[in-house]
Amino acid sequence: MKSNFLNDHTLIIEELEKSIRFHKWNYILPFLPSGSYLVGGYIRDIILGRVTKELDVDIVVPLNAIEIGKKISENFKSKLIILDKKREVVRIIFNHISIDIANQVSSTIEGDLSARDFLINSIAFLFDKKCLFDPFNGLKDLELSLLRTHSEENLLNDPLRILRCFRFVSELNYKIDHRLLDFIKKNKGKLYLVAQERINHEIEKIVNGKNALGAVMLVKKFNIFGSDTLYEDSFFLDLKKINYEEFNEEEKEKFLPIFFISQIFDVLSLEQLKFSKAQIAKTKLLRKWHLFLKNKNISQLNELDRFKLHQELEKFLPSFIFHLPQNLRFDWLKRWRDKEDKLFHPSNLINGDVIKKFFKIEDGPILGELLQYLSKELAYKRLNNFDEAIYKASQWIEQNAPKCD
Repeated sequence: MKSNFLNDHTLIIEELEKSIRFHKWNYILPFLPSGSYLVGGYIRDIILGRVTKELDVDIVVPLNAIEIGKKISENFKSKLIILDKKREVVRIIFNHISIDIANQVSSTIEGDLSARDFLINSIAFLFDKKCLFDPFNGLKDLELSLLRTHSEENLLNDPLRILRCFRFVSELNYKIDHRLLDFIKKNKGKLYLVAQERINHEIEKIVNGKNALGAVMLVKKFNIFGSDTLYEDSFFLDLKKINYEEFNEEEKEKFLPIFFISQIFDVLSLEQLKFSKAQIAKTKLLRKWHLFLKNKNISQLNELDRFKLHQELEKFLPSFIFHLPQNLRFDWLKRWRDKEDKLFHPSNLINGDVIKKFFKIEDGPILGELLQYLSKELAYKRLNNFDEAIYKASQWIEQNAPKCD
């Protein structure tokens, strides 16, 4: 972002109007009454040159937001959601575009802008006058990469905004004003007044941002979610000492979020905040094997324990690699990348249906144990082909299947 762009409102307005036309929501403008204006993240992202997969548009109208929303929805065959009937806030969905229309609450535009979360989101584009309105110097904060608020009460009106600070650290690599940080420390407990679904959504954005590491380190430093002793748990690692460059970009995108979530929350917190069963299950497994290796050196694992580790963690093993000794991490990652490595990607040469048909056995524990045995033999390179698998299966059944008198 060039400072001359920030200082030239004409350039910003040109980019705004170009974007509105490009994304084809300029067709709704005739339905907006005089005095309507665009505000928030759409303007901020245009100024920052930031491209997002989904577009969120926030429009404020003087009156009758629901009626206006219905007319737009009917004319363009789009989905209409009434978000707040009393305050008149509606959402219109156009393909990848989400447009929120709300009534102006204050008697002036400046009054409404003063109630927004952060100054970087308090910049308006007045449709009638085709000009920017920036009464609180939000453009200056964008130039400084700084998060401030006009009033701390704005954050208490919706405590999720406390967490949103860390989302902007993650997505934009912004600094948080020191007075705002002091306020967050004192009021972080109010986050539990927020619906769990909204917290989950914000956490997902935090752990998936380009600067997720910096944001997660701040969340941990200020113990945003935990009890006083949460981060004393030896499961949590010193995130500053980890070499994340061992991962390629695809691996960072896919596996670092799971790792970061496990470093912010313990299992109980995930359950209380109603995270998905999949995320909770992964965190439980990460903790299980961390504690297992805490009590036993990785080189001391017997074949079965090592096999079970890979079997349970295979799909997200890179999220666990940071819990290993430094000298093993790259080798494990390299082997995991090799889809033909049967220890790191357990599989079988024959499936259960073939075994059932070949040996006349039914579904049950015996079949499961046999399949695991064959998979382990393959992982440790003691199986090479179908015939060897059948032979080993025959031997195993002879030794382990219950005998009838």
